[in-house]
Amino acid sequence: MPGATDATAPVSCRICDGDVEEFLDLGRQPLSDRFPAPDDEGEEFFYRLGVGRCRTCTMVQLTEEVPRHLMFHEDYPYHSSGSSVMREHFAKAAQRFLATELTGPDPFVVEVGCNDGIMLGTIQAAGVRHLGFEPSTGVAEVARSKGMRIRTDFFEAATAMEVRAAEGPADVIYAANTMCHIPYLESVLKGADALLTPDGVFVFEDPYLGDIVAKNSFDQIYDEHFYLFSAGSVRAMAERFGFELVDVERLPVHGGEVRYTLARGGARTPTAAVGRLLADERDRKVTDLASLRAFTADVHKIRDDLVALLERLRAEGRRVVGYGATAKSATVTNFCGIGPDLVSFVCDTTPSKQNRLTPGRHIPVRPAAAFSDPYPDYALLFAWNHAEEIIAKEQEFQQSGGRWIRYVPEVHVT
Repeated sequence: MPGATDATAPVSCRICDGDVEEFLDLGRQPLSDRFPAPDDEGEEFFYRLGVGRCRTCTMVQLTEEVPRHLMFHEDYPYHSSGSSVMREHFAKAAQRFLATELTGPDPFVVEVGCNDGIMLGTIQAAGVRHLGFEPSTGVAEVARSKGMRIRTDFFEAATAMEVRAAEGPADVIYAANTMCHIPYLESVLKGADALLTPDGVFVFEDPYLGDIVAKNSFDQIYDEHFYLFSAGSVRAMAERFGFELVDVERLPVHGGEVRYTLARGGARTPTAAVGRLLADERDRKVTDLASLRAFTADVHKIRDDLVALLERLRAEGRRVVGYGATAKSATVTNFCGIGPDLVSFVCDTTPSKQNRLTPGRHIPVRPAAAFSDPYPDYALLFAWNHAEEIIAKEQEFQQSGGRWIRYVPEVHVT
């Protein structure tokens, strides 16, 4: 089993070196975004997906790290621009920066993990100097083909200093659904310190631990999501590296995220929103081990209920297909043991995933057109974070008698 480690080995926090206590074991998992071809006889990489909380700084993190070159590679299949909701979201983020932080004589913004340039496109259209870091060459080329300035590399202290020397300081460093991917955050924050102007900001948005626990969205936990941030753990991390958490904003995308704004200590006055979210986390005991262990119990119930439902539908002769070959669906199918005997296939709009197999459990992935040819009796909605957009698009499915199976925050059929 390549990549596996001893579950009993002690783990130190990647932020503060404190002791990490594991509270959830999601078992043997594959790379979430590696979709093997049907004739691929190569051995898949597996690792143990354990999650723990640091006793000192409360940072929730995976207990085993998957090498970054295995996850972010030339065939990385996720394209942010594939969702109209995300296109609008990132256009608004860019417009906000243009109206607030990028108003000087020669503003400069750097995006960490820019994917296919969904945010930088608006920046580019405004004529503002920019640079995107994107280590996955395939999506980086998509952005570059649109005229954006892209560096196919990982953002860290050394690469940030190279950019500072060549192009001067940045007013904004931005990262969306990227910071939680990076175990080596010390180097990233040192890079931000080297690259930012004295009053510059480092803004990043990622899935929010408070929402994951409240919604039981355990599939937000997979190899690429090394950290599950809370305002409290982000504040502790920022202070450790000379920054201060000066603003937070709750976001509805991807099942619930928070946009964090960091500035150098004392450079800006924290907004009232910071204090409110910190107080809310204390009141709800978001990072208390008791809360996290209760979450674990809920996750196991979801697994048991989902498998029982799928097995009953199979016994009744009902046809079930999956909707959305998402990275997070790998967590669900492998933790629950869901294979093609329970879910016939998964339909997805991403060409690079089509006619391949889902990671680990090897459910066939088919084009979106297969969903209606003919419609199944039930659709297991793996892309639940885009439920509103998907259900509006697939009204004929329900009109034909089809029903959606959802498992967040509990297993239910609609």
